[in-house]
Amino acid sequence: MNYSWKFPYPSQRMPVFARNMVATSQPLAAQAGLRMLLKGGNAVDAALAAAIALTVVEPTSNGIGSDAFAQIWDGQTLHGLNGSGRSPRAWSLDRYAGLDEMPTFGWDAVTVPGAVDAWRQLSERFGQLPFADLFVPAIEYAQEGFIVSPITANRWVDAAEQYQNFPDFCKTFLPAGRAPHTGELFRCPDQARTLEAIAESRGESFYRGELAQKIVDCAQSDGGAMALEDLADHHSDWVQPISIEYLGVQLHEIPPNGQGLAALIALGILREFDISAYPVDSADSIHLQIEAMKIALAEAYRHISDSRCMQVGPLQFLTPAFLKRRSRELSMDRAARPESKIPTDHGTVYLTAADEKGMMVSFIQSNYMGFGSGIVIPGTGISMQNRGLGFVLTPGHPNCVAGGKRPYHTIIPGFVTHENRPLISFGVMGGSMQPQGHAQMMVRIFGYGQNPQAACDAPRWHADENFNIALEAGFSPRVAGELEQRGHRIIKDPPMHMFGGAQVIHRLEIGYCAASDPRKDGQAVGY
Repeated sequence: MNYSWKFPYPSQRMPVFARNMVATSQPLAAQAGLRMLLKGGNAVDAALAAAIALTVVEPTSNGIGSDAFAQIWDGQTLHGLNGSGRSPRAWSLDRYAGLDEMPTFGWDAVTVPGAVDAWRQLSERFGQLPFADLFVPAIEYAQEGFIVSPITANRWVDAAEQYQNFPDFCKTFLPAGRAPHTGELFRCPDQARTLEAIAESRGESFYRGELAQKIVDCAQSDGGAMALEDLADHHSDWVQPISIEYLGVQLHEIPPNGQGLAALIALGILREFDISAYPVDSADSIHLQIEAMKIALAEAYRHISDSRCMQVGPLQFLTPAFLKRRSRELSMDRAARPESKIPTDHGTVYLTAADEKGMMVSFIQSNYMGFGSGIVIPGTGISMQNRGLGFVLTPGHPNCVAGGKRPYHTIIPGFVTHENRPLISFGVMGGSMQPQGHAQMMVRIFGYGQNPQAACDAPRWHADENFNIALEAGFSPRVAGELEQRGHRIIKDPPMHMFGGAQVIHRLEIGYCAASDPRKDGQAVGY
């Protein structure tokens, strides 16, 4: 691929070039992955060590009670892993009678955490190092402490107020009665003991042993429905990624219950237009991308659910006839208002790793909202995700809450191939920003020839749940004015977290180029 190696946007960093690579949203986690590569491990070992470390060093976005998804190029083919959990079997629509929407916090928002099983399955199928070795950096960070980085510290301050009524959260993550400051040492021995138990038992303790019992005891004492059988029955699923061609490359996504389908629909609509005919960052280019994504998100929210419950198969949204028909709805001078309600979150970490033998890993892990449900299992450091919030309470809707069911899931790892060979492993964390970010990165890299770091640095747009549009600093006031004239409702002074954070590894003829988003504390490292 011929990219421009100019850097037209303000940036805090340069791309990294090496034969072995890790890029994450937190530097200590990137170093954990690099340690595995230097130890003789492969890209999967590196990705898992980074993911496990992130539960400790970036607890504001993920935890031991998270879900996870991954795409893995093993050197020959692409594999997908759906590591999201299912709802407790005791859940039903009747449980939520009288509510207009799913609870955000507490046990009635907690589905079975899937990350631990995803770690185990990835390690067993593709890893080279002993499973316990992958936990060593994370256990060290938890036991001995780590120095808190700036963006994580800012998010922690917000969480301190949001979760102040959860005693075990405060005891575990606010031991000084406040959030830790930037540059302050934070220790969590409870997490260290929990990670040791998971490492020694290969995850069995979490789903069928002592940790499982602690989770269920906590649930039962607080009115939750989680049972031992719910944990014991959990399993991640190996799935075939779905994809679409865009400008000569294939973007691959995990199929539903994840929302990656939205990115594919948007790109399928955009390929009906010559995006390069409009200047990069122009009102015409941004308008076209936004309108395609609004259609995609409306379809996603209406249809995406547990794959067993979808009324329309995902591939039906990717047929040329469907995409061409939807593309004809776009008007270059008018903003449309497709119906949608988009689940949003800001509690996700993304990482990617690659090794000199050709293995590449795209991995994402999330609590959903910040520290998740607010539930922290006493004495364990396990913060439980609140993925149940992804369900709806509309009878007959494919994503209506039920027992033993996976909810609509926002986290999506992306992967790009060219002529059946790996090209890019990437992701853009941040709720409904994720498919929007995937589409924007694809347009910038393949539509405008921007290099991976420039594509990370570039300003982003974001369509919220009501299709109000946020424009990041970096777009000219003229662009905002032109979009308003077309009917777009522009959000004034949007917060930085609305625009996500990307990590990218691009395969070169020899080695890789990696980029890390300046909106996060993270970094790309390699050797």
